[in-house]
Amino acid sequence: MNRDWKNLFPSRRMIFLGSGGVVFLGLTARLAELQLFRQAEFETKAREVRIKLEPAPPHRGTIYDRGGRVLAGSKRNFYVTIRPEVAGKSREEISRVIDRVGRLLRLSDSKMRTLLQDATTPPAHRDILVADDLTWEEFAQVNVMAPELSGVSAEVGELRSYPLQAAFYHTIGYVQKANEADIQAKIKAELEAAGEALDSEAGKTRATTIRRLYKHPAMRVGKQGIEAYGEMQLKGDPGKIRLLQNATGRVIDRLPSDDIQGKPGADVVLSIDAELQNFAIQRFGADAGSAVMIDVHTGEVVCMMSTPAPDPNLFVSGIAAGPYKALREDERNPLYHKAYDGVYPPGSTFKIVVAAAALESGAMKPEDTVHCSGKAWYYNRFYNCYKTEGHGTVNLHTGIQKSCDCYFYRAAEKTGIEAIASVAHRFGLGHRYALGLTGGKAGSVPNDAWKRKAVGEQWYAGDTISAGIGQGYVTATPFQLAYMCARIAGGGNTPNPHLIVSGIDVPDYEIEPMGQFKPGVLEAVRAGMFAVTSEPGGTAIRFGALDEKNELPAPYTGARMAGKSGTAQVIDLSGRRDARGKAISNDKLPWRLRDHALFVAFAPADKPRYAVAVVIEHGVSGSSAAAPVARDLLAHALKTDPGSRKPFVPHVSTIAANEAGKA
Repeated sequence: MNRDWKNLFPSRRMIFLGSGGVVFLGLTARLAELQLFRQAEFETKAREVRIKLEPAPPHRGTIYDRGGRVLAGSKRNFYVTIRPEVAGKSREEISRVIDRVGRLLRLSDSKMRTLLQDATTPPAHRDILVADDLTWEEFAQVNVMAPELSGVSAEVGELRSYPLQAAFYHTIGYVQKANEADIQAKIKAELEAAGEALDSEAGKTRATTIRRLYKHPAMRVGKQGIEAYGEMQLKGDPGKIRLLQNATGRVIDRLPSDDIQGKPGADVVLSIDAELQNFAIQRFGADAGSAVMIDVHTGEVVCMMSTPAPDPNLFVSGIAAGPYKALREDERNPLYHKAYDGVYPPGSTFKIVVAAAALESGAMKPEDTVHCSGKAWYYNRFYNCYKTEGHGTVNLHTGIQKSCDCYFYRAAEKTGIEAIASVAHRFGLGHRYALGLTGGKAGSVPNDAWKRKAVGEQWYAGDTISAGIGQGYVTATPFQLAYMCARIAGGGNTPNPHLIVSGIDVPDYEIEPMGQFKPGVLEAVRAGMFAVTSEPGGTAIRFGALDEKNELPAPYTGARMAGKSGTAQVIDLSGRRDARGKAISNDKLPWRLRDHALFVAFAPADKPRYAVAVVIEHGVSGSSAAAPVARDLLAHALKTDPGSRKPFVPHVSTIAANEAGKA
């Protein structure tokens, strides 16, 4: 038995040694292969493990006025981010990092609490914006402390900037960090544009890319106005950047990424003249309201302002709750685009529509007269004229000139609502204009079909009487009133209005053509509007002259304007009586209950070039409050004549154009 064991041991030892030798030789050969023959391959793979590809927000397109002045551009942005997975493994560790960087940047306690909430909400591998729009000193402080702030990075990028501040808030809008609803909307829009389904592989990939882009701390999304409407063109195509990380995931270097750069967004040029826009805002002063001016020859919108307005720069990095609440509760509605979204009774400015409809339908002739005693009896009730003692005998010309309510009660009754509505549409009312920005209202041009649909009732004869003076169910936006005036001034060939000159595709929209009126119709209306400002008894006789200081260049020397005033009631007359039933005058009412003041005009009266609509909210009298503003705007437009200069053409390079605009 012992002899057998001794004989077996050498054999087993040889087997084990041989097997071990084979394994050792195999390992040696594998190591030789990896180190000698595939060293370069694995060195590359090792480097790639440390290289991180991040989406790079592209340069957002610049928005210019017609003269090349920058309205929305980009500025250098110093910002700080934190990556939770690197900052710490526990809430306490992350909190300590946020506390240190927060004290360094003097962040509020509420801001730091919000950051901690975001940083401890999955996923932990994303960058969270701590603060942006930092000064160089703040940026440098974070860089100096960077080795002690795990997961914190100081970066340089771009931030949207609005040099003219509040002047273009409503039209251009603003950008802001995207929320989840914004991201979902962008995913849906871009997938539809690309013809891809969300559940397809291509769709999922595109959706992930869009989400990562809009989650980037330096990325912003258009929230309203042109910024929102033109988001896809303005934002450009994102690129990528290569970032070198150390073993802890901290970014330690930025590697060359020229081969994966993005495409800058499109530059956009507006037809608006910034200088005229600023003048209009200054002219309004503390008044709330809006003004729109249109070039009668081209249809270009050269002014479109709404006041008051906030500074859009306040929204780019996120406006605090307190200031935003103050804006929302301000009775002057600074967040509301009054020129495009504001809907008002047009008041007596609508009388020029009724006058044209009466002549066009043949219901009345220019020489037909109506006696105004201060009130008129229709359908078992009295309708009052604004002039208690009456205007006496008036015809169409003097009816427009003196804005006699009794004349237009009769004109509306004889013409009928259907003919009035037809002419109102031909003048451009009742239509929402697609201008390349968000919002926009259509107003209402009522008739029997409209009332049955909107109110659920038939049209009554008394409704026509109220419509005859621009009250009742008739409503319009200041933009529509400006274009109505442009069509009256320019005739049937007046171009459709437009705001975007280049950069954003605005689909052609259908609007009822004005067509040709019977001979003498428009001429009679224009003559009546001229009488308003230039003949004794006109409601705005003091404001017709535009060149009193002999400053206007040829061919506008000595120009006068033609126009029509209007006063729109905010509350019914029955609500403007005291406890004894006595009427309360406008100046005794709270500001928010006073009548609106309106004025529409064109100039020069003999060869129209510009048409304007002015609405001063709760300004009481169109002839005394809105007419002088319209006069000054038209005089300034004729003096500077923005429509005579061709709009700016951006440089080939978007970035170069932006830098040139900032310079």
